[in-house]
Amino acid sequence: MFGAGGGTSSYREVEDTDLIVLWGSNARETHPIFFHHVLKGVRKGARLYAVDPRRTSSAEWADTWLGLDVGSDIALANAMAREIIAAGLENREFIERATVDFEAYKAKVESYTLDYAERETGVPAEAIRELAHAFATAPRAMICWTLGITEHHNAVDNVLALISLVLLTGHVGRYGSGVNPLRGQNNVQGGGDMGALPDLLPGFQHVENDELRARFDAEWGVPVPPRRGWHLSGMFDAMERGDLTAVYCIGENPVQSEADQARAIRLLEGLDFLVAQDLFLTKTAALADVVLPATAAWAESEGTVTNSERRVQRVRKAVEPPPGARDDLAIIFELANRMSAGWGEPDPEAVWDEVRRLSPVHAGMSYARLDELGGIQWPCYDETHPGELFLHSRLWEDPLPGNRVPFVPVDHDPPVDKLTDDFPIRLTTGRRLDSYNTGVQTAGYTSPLRRGESLDISPEDAAAYGLDDGETVRVISRRGQVEAPIRIDPSLRPGLTFMTMHFQDDVAVNILTIDATDPKSGTAEFKATAIRIEKLEEAVPV
Repeated sequence: MFGAGGGTSSYREVEDTDLIVLWGSNARETHPIFFHHVLKGVRKGARLYAVDPRRTSSAEWADTWLGLDVGSDIALANAMAREIIAAGLENREFIERATVDFEAYKAKVESYTLDYAERETGVPAEAIRELAHAFATAPRAMICWTLGITEHHNAVDNVLALISLVLLTGHVGRYGSGVNPLRGQNNVQGGGDMGALPDLLPGFQHVENDELRARFDAEWGVPVPPRRGWHLSGMFDAMERGDLTAVYCIGENPVQSEADQARAIRLLEGLDFLVAQDLFLTKTAALADVVLPATAAWAESEGTVTNSERRVQRVRKAVEPPPGARDDLAIIFELANRMSAGWGEPDPEAVWDEVRRLSPVHAGMSYARLDELGGIQWPCYDETHPGELFLHSRLWEDPLPGNRVPFVPVDHDPPVDKLTDDFPIRLTTGRRLDSYNTGVQTAGYTSPLRRGESLDISPEDAAAYGLDDGETVRVISRRGQVEAPIRIDPSLRPGLTFMTMHFQDDVAVNILTIDATDPKSGTAEFKATAIRIEKLEEAVPV
């Protein structure tokens, strides 16, 4: 956030804050370890607000649930901002000290009245007013979000709307206040930190900055291309244009994780060359020309991971990998050596020390200190630095060092896949506690919680369609159709259904979802598909 790609706050701050907003995040099921910290905060007296189209298991713990319509987050955030300003609850001291463009933001949100927001979001105006006043007046408050905010065609604008709320109220740069994107697995944060982004080098250093890039040129002995690359959605667009003809896919299963699955398969099959490096023989690996079997990084490798609170921790090999599988680092080194790069033997600590030389925010994190301290949060600038518990404390310094933070006005933009008479039902997707993503890491193992895929539907819609619990129906979108059993779920409102991506071999949900992507992040709009539901014809006895 604010130029650093990580959450501002630590887990322990969630336990000590006064107000928590889970916005588009069913943390109890999708981030259960983090939710334990949330519950500690609630038990200490923190108020919890859940902003989510579904009345999730997280919302059951909330003081108030704001059940907004899918894709109306900006309308809600802007209406909260307008109410805060109208009530004179904005933090004027912080705004004048640390921000710019407040007047433009104020002008933008002026039209987002509570009545307008109620019409657009489905949330009662009084509930919006309550959250606005509670958030603005809380001594400490934080907003936490996940894919409910980012899996939209306007994902970045959604995030900017939430960031503007904390700028408006001064809930950033202080202990117990901040904005936090919760990461979906144990090293998503670490992947971004290490430069697995199309425009950034390790440590969030922009590849198009000549001065920053020169340090990498000198360390690596080769010139780094001076232009940003493609994000994942951009790669598929490039495949379609014929500009990308070979792909090296590491630990990713785009055949079953990309929106509009039929398009993803067609483009991957059309490549000249596809390499898949993975722990499992995924559906993507099954299409590959070459498969490189990798190890389970959490038990069969040495290295580091970084979690949602920016904490870098050691990973140690516990067991030897099975015959034929090799550590990711060893595979990459072997490929480099066969290409005459002369990298020698892989040494995880030596690689990490290279990161420390090139990334100032990791400079103080030696293996010895990581072991001694049980992990360190970046930024950690030298070996006397303890790591930052929370980010952006400079915003409260006087005079302010560095740049002011801009308000970025954004407008409500409804989902691309419109609801019509032909497609009158909204399908949103997500995770369940027992499974993970496309099921590669979980579907092969039993769980007493697992019940397979279903189309979760409200009792009202089940009655309107004449459907019984467990009955198999045909689910149709503008891109394709699948068959799935229904599950009547009282947490859903009429017109809203829910499915996961966990059982793609049984129900290929991504055939339904739309490949409408955010131009800034490349994220597809998995959360907002228009569907219709059809009863299957009963079999006629022969």
